[in-house]
Amino acid sequence: MSLAHDQAGGSAASAPNDLEAFWMPFTANRAFKARPRVITGAKDLHYIANDGRKILDGAAGLWCCNAGHNRDPIVAAIQQQAAELDYAPAFQFGHPKAFTLASRLAALAPGDLDHVFFVNSGSEAVDTALKIALAYWNVQGKGSKTRLIGRERGYHGVGFGGISVGGIVSNRKLYGTLLAGVDHLPHTYNRAEQAYSRGEPDWGVHLADELERIVTLHDASTVAAVIVEPMAGSTGVLPPPKGYLQRLREICDKHGILLIFDEVITGFGRLGAGFAAERYGVVPDILTFAKGVTSGSVPMGGCFVRKGIYDAFMQGPERSVELPHGYTYSAHPLACAAALATLDIYRDEGLFERARALEPAWADAIHGLKGEPNIEDIRTIGIVAGIDLTPREGAPGARAYEVMERAFHEYDLMLRITGDTLALSPPLIIREAEIGEIADKLRKVIRAVA
Repeated sequence: MSLAHDQAGGSAASAPNDLEAFWMPFTANRAFKARPRVITGAKDLHYIANDGRKILDGAAGLWCCNAGHNRDPIVAAIQQQAAELDYAPAFQFGHPKAFTLASRLAALAPGDLDHVFFVNSGSEAVDTALKIALAYWNVQGKGSKTRLIGRERGYHGVGFGGISVGGIVSNRKLYGTLLAGVDHLPHTYNRAEQAYSRGEPDWGVHLADELERIVTLHDASTVAAVIVEPMAGSTGVLPPPKGYLQRLREICDKHGILLIFDEVITGFGRLGAGFAAERYGVVPDILTFAKGVTSGSVPMGGCFVRKGIYDAFMQGPERSVELPHGYTYSAHPLACAAALATLDIYRDEGLFERARALEPAWADAIHGLKGEPNIEDIRTIGIVAGIDLTPREGAPGARAYEVMERAFHEYDLMLRITGDTLALSPPLIIREAEIGEIADKLRKVIRAVA
């Protein structure tokens, strides 16, 4: 719609399709606009559809609303902050909540991940982590260490750095050659060996040794960092094999390579701990976060870095910029206020501990779907699940898409899909009754599309 038409009194409703102007991200736009799934409100465990129905949120939005929706303390904190200070630049200036939040997050992080660089999304957090890794080796006098190692089926956001180290083909194939000097570990999933796993599968630790082969191929003097999701989420929920992450840490230490954990999904209680690094007893050199830090209420992300990495940059003239990187909205006041209120809820309601305690009940309920039509595998870990469906012949992804669509319209349930995999990650305030409700709704819709 042209500006002239709008000023002349036209409206979106006069267009053939009043949803047309919004080019929706990661969405089948034509299918959505033919039968929209529109949300107008939310509270706690539910969304409100535009027809007034309550939709049980089985996905915590996009893996992010860990403390639930529209929590009163978070809403109040955002409102108060907006009335006091709407924006403050993070370049050469600061505001109190940015420093308070960084201190609280650093105290929550494991090991010596003592410093926080704020960004606005998981994608920005990943690109920031990769830039810090490359810059670190430069300031250490090892500028030849430029190679980045990702993993097949990995998802690290949509920046050029993230899709370069990422390993989801559909996210990469349209965008040319991407960053040079990137290699990939094999993914860790093998259905024949791991089907219907609860938690970390027993099979697969040896796949970490592929890093030795890659390092031998390129030489450690050229490798800057390895980046992995502790649990690969967006590809369909792939828990790490037992001992796998610990083995990656050992190999990285052996060859002087930085280890980056992308915890944009796994951070803030999703796996029953503050971070997956805590669950697995592995301290990475850099750890990315986003999503759950504000329970999805205001965009925010960041990177934790170990003390030694931060200290390496604190050299040279005192007034020089140590790292030429950042974003206009880094440590935005509203995001900081939201994050502080969110951390209070996690602490006061014991939501990380709650997730850990509910993990067995969650696994029992979701694995109880085994044997339903067209289910080929189920994986659970923390309060997350992946359910693989048999693809329809000649129409990959169609079965899962119909499940998602009918779940929303007919069964009042929201879930995520990737290919023919259903992904579940409800808010951590969920109770056993709602876990049973999710399983019951899933059973009905899976049978309905059989």
